[in-house]
Amino acid sequence: MRKTLLLCSLMLAACSLAFAQTADRLQWLLEQDRVSYAQAALFVLEAADIIDPAGQASAEYAFELARENNILPRGADANQAVNLRGLSFMIMRTFDLRGGFFYGLTGSRHHAYRELVYLGIIQGRADPLMLVDGDALLFVVSRALQITGNL
Repeated sequence: MRKTLLLCSLMLAACSLAFAQTADRLQWLLEQDRVSYAQAALFVLEAADIIDPAGQASAEYAFELARENNILPRGADANQAVNLRGLSFMIMRTFDLRGGFFYGLTGSRHHAYRELVYLGIIQGRADPLMLVDGDALLFVVSRALQITGNL
């Protein structure tokens, strides 16, 4: 009986630490004025269940994984601030969205951005070169999850 009680209390403690850590990471993300490609890759890959959110993956690991899987735009640097066009490209590739004729033809960041505007994932007054803050990253990824039915 004691072993069962000890095991249950350890499992409960581990679960509560994971939730607290996720809340801390979301709070940290919301405080960011600019998000780098490495940070965006970590968040997008975790949202798509490519990286386990409780697995403690680093942003650098996520960036390299995204680079290996052709999820990042050409020339993206880990510490470079991500813009909406680059984030759109990452979301289209990560969530395997087919897109329209022009995106299918070119596979460009510009047409990825236009496709996410058309799908309603990017809303309001936005510019493809606008830098992404933590709030915008969270909103766009949550909309992508809703549209793809993964939420």
